[in-house]
Amino acid sequence: MISLSHYLVLGAILFATSIVGIFMNRRNLIVLLMAIELMLLAVNLNFVAFSHYLGNLDGQVFVFFILTVAAAESAIGLAILVILFRNLRTVEVERLDELKG
Repeated sequence: MISLSHYLVLGAILFATSIVGIFMNRRNLIVLLMAIELMLLAVNLNFVAFSHYLGNLDGQVFVFFILTVAAAESAIGLAILVILFRNLRTVEVERLDELKG
């Protein structure tokens, strides 16, 4: 049987992987967005696991709010990415300062 600790370890591994992805690759905007989304999904996994094992639906309801904010964040990030690529022909984060104006 899968216990709560299994879910928490999986969530910690996903969260640590996303932290490593953020710190190892600070140049590519696509990888940064994917790492942030992975971090949010790791947190959501922990909320759902605690919600299930405590018999309370509050954690699962909170996950819906987090997913809504994550979808909006992804849409804004992808819009910035498209503008960056159209104007500069690159997706490097260091060149975001050139979009001023």
